[in-house]
Amino acid sequence: RKILSNMMDSEAHEKRPPILTSSKQDISPHITNVGEMKHYLCGCCAAFNNVAITFPIQKVLFRQQLYGIKTRDAILQLRRDGFRNLYRGILPPLMQKTTTLALMFGLYEDLSCLLHKHVSAPEFATSGVAAVLAGTTEAIFTPLERVQTLLQDHKHHDKFTNTYQAFKALKCHGIGEYYRGLVPILFRNGLSNVLFFGLRGPIKEHLPTATTHSAHLVNDFICGGLLGAMLGFLFFPINVVKTRIQSQIGGEFQSFPKVFQKIWLERDRKLINLFRGAHLNYHRSLISWGIINATYEFLLKVI
Repeated sequence: RKILSNMMDSEAHEKRPPILTSSKQDISPHITNVGEMKHYLCGCCAAFNNVAITFPIQKVLFRQQLYGIKTRDAILQLRRDGFRNLYRGILPPLMQKTTTLALMFGLYEDLSCLLHKHVSAPEFATSGVAAVLAGTTEAIFTPLERVQTLLQDHKHHDKFTNTYQAFKALKCHGIGEYYRGLVPILFRNGLSNVLFFGLRGPIKEHLPTATTHSAHLVNDFICGGLLGAMLGFLFFPINVVKTRIQSQIGGEFQSFPKVFQKIWLERDRKLINLFRGAHLNYHRSLISWGIINATYEFLLKVI
């Protein structure tokens, strides 16, 4: 009887703990995975919010970059196109921005943690490399930016009316046609990411201390807006060249220096003409990145 009792106690002891332990081990990875996806989701939602609000401003700016015209003339062009065409071409930037910003924020956080754990280097170095790699990965979606350029250019209005038709028009020219303008995009994305993530913290530290949720939201908007405006102005000439390269369908693939030289000569070799539309881009970037940063930080706290 004593032996039987010991055997029963032993069996009960063996059965109970493994059930509890295994359930915890099974659940915890899933909880961790949900937490890891938070940065991607917040980046995606921030981008959607931004594009929906600022697309008309971006379209005016695009016309100025492409044709070197004044703000008033660009607005008149859009008025002649009609309200129906005001949001023409919004699908590619919506798809592109939601995807690229999800990658920008999500990959930056993941790669920063990964490099910090496995690479013995200063934090600013690992963060810088993570920012460059995140920006390089974003460039995979260059075709969406390419199609957006074509849809916003009124010279192509009679060739296609929607995103699908624009993609189809490029198909016959080969896969390389989708990636026109890749070099300036890689340069812009990598360097701007390094500056954005590197300066975001220091700028926020110099703002007045926030004690309420609304004050935090305002600080995040100011921080993102100032950075976005500065980077938008700094990389404006690169975007001018990128837009010219991507407005072409078929033909020779011209290098960045060659296109830059052509634009430089067209605009009378004056730096101020190269920055035509930069003031509008400054205000658009101020609003856009203010919205993006504030939305992103707000959602991080809520989700």
